[in-house]
This record gives sequence, structure tokens and C-alpha cells, in this order.
Amino acid sequence: MIRIGSRSSQLALWQANHIADALRGAGHEVTIEIIRTTGDALQGVAFNKVGTKGMFTKEIEEALLADRVDLAVHSLKDLPTELAAPFAIAAVPPRVDPRDAFVSVKYDSFAALPSGARIGTSSLRRQSQLRAQRRDVELVEFRGNVDTRLRKLNDGLVDAAVLASAGLERLGRTEWIRERFAPLVLCPAPGQGALSIETRADDEQTRSAVTFLDDPASRFAVSAERAALAALGGGCHVPIGVYCEPSPYGYTLTGVVAHPDGSALVRAELDHQHDQSAEELGQRLAERLMEQGAREILGAVQL
Repeated sequence: MIRIGSRSSQLALWQANHIADALRGAGHEVTIEIIRTTGDALQGVAFNKVGTKGMFTKEIEEALLADRVDLAVHSLKDLPTELAAPFAIAAVPPRVDPRDAFVSVKYDSFAALPSGARIGTSSLRRQSQLRAQRRDVELVEFRGNVDTRLRKLNDGLVDAAVLASAGLERLGRTEWIRERFAPLVLCPAPGQGALSIETRADDEQTRSAVTFLDDPASRFAVSAERAALAALGGGCHVPIGVYCEPSPYGYTLTGVVAHPDGSALVRAELDHQHDQSAEELGQRLAERLMEQGAREILGAVQL
């Protein structure tokens, strides 16, 4: 029996059941245990005010360590860049669309929004990049699960919202998407669109059972993104976007660091060298961003 630990949100349960179905298809018996996390308990608090690394993973990792569950299925962007020694990312399944989605009832695109329009997003990364492009719109804190945010939008609390395309796809809500932001316009969060299967590092039986779920291309891409984020000294609540995509060179890695108020933004892009590891690519991108001014921007952010 393989025991999966999952948050209780609709999206988290979709993800857990998606992996459970794949494991059952491979002949395993699977159960899912619901675990309430710090992030779930603090729904009314802005992300950048929580100040807790692993706010969506800590309690699940505690259950792993206590042998209450055998694996956890996370949205990879929620996973801290440095795992504690007892844990390992045993598999990264094929990634889905990592882009951010513009969602609105009345407007077809970000550019079509009138001056003074209200955009709902809880992400400092999204807020800072959008402010850098348009100073005339208002960015407002917007938390809750996908359906809660869509209901707030439909009720007119905001004129538009920005959500991850992946979550809308997984929950069958793509009819709400009006535009998918190009990564050069709104650079995604490291790991966005990818899942991670976390296990105890010494649990060879479970790690072996999930090996077939690992996608090498997706693992390389997210490893490069997470390495860049770690080298920049950031977590999931700082204004950093990093995106790795296939290219004629193998992979191209793009990174953005923006001041929260949108007053400054630096962007860098690197092509993968074939003798280079994902971690080396990520570290090189971070160095390039620092050289171009990211150090000064990050120094101004109160983490």
C-alpha cells in the first residue's frame, strides 16, 4: 500500500488523485491522506506577510518523516529550493503549460484593461512584473482556491485576475482564460506547471515505485529554474521569475527580477551548453541577473 499525503484543496486533490491513478495503473494499491498545512490555515493573510518557508509543505513533510505517508504530491513551485536531508524529489512528471493566464469576464486581454482597472493576484512576482508594464492599474490581494478566485471575479470584486494556466487546465476551467502571458511579458515562477513527488530519501521501495513517472526533460527544466532561484537567495514570495524551455540549443533559461513596485526590472537569458548541468545553467543565469542589477533590487525587498 502506497500512502499519499495531500492538501485538501480541489487542485491538490486533483493532483494527488492523478498520481494515485497512475500508480494504480501500474498495479499498486494507493490511499490518500488529507493534511492541513500552514498555508491553508492562513487563507486571510497576504503571502508576503506570512514569512514561512514551506507554508504548503511543512506539515506534509512532518507526516512523511513520521511514516504516516509514503509520498507527497506538490505543486513544484510550492516546494522550498532546498529540501531537508531526510527528503528527496523522487519524480517530476511531465510538465503542463507553465504560463500565467489572464482571466476576466469583461476584457479579452491585459492590454484591453482600462486605466484604474483592478487585477486580483496574491503573487508578488506577478504584481511586480505587471506594474512594470502598466502603472495605471491597481493590483489587489487575491487569495483562495481556484474556484473561490473565479467566484470573486464573477461577482465583480475585481476586473481581472491572473492565475496559473496549469491549475485552470487541471480543473477543467480553461473557458475562463482570455490570454496566456508570453514568458517574456510575465515570466513564470520556477517550477510552475510541474508536479513533484517527494519521498523519504531512504525509502528505496517507494522511490523505485514512482520512477516510471519521472520525465527527464521536465526535471532538467525545473532543476535549472530552482537552481537560479536558490542562487538569487529567493523563495516563492519574492519578485523572481525563471523559465526554462526547449530550444535548438537544448534549453533556454530566462530570468526576471523586479522591484515590488515595478520601478525596476532586470531580465537575462542564457542558452544551455551541452556539457552543462541544470544546476550550472541556473547558477550562471543568477550570476548574469546579479551583474545586471538584481542584487540592488533584491536588497531593497524586505524578505
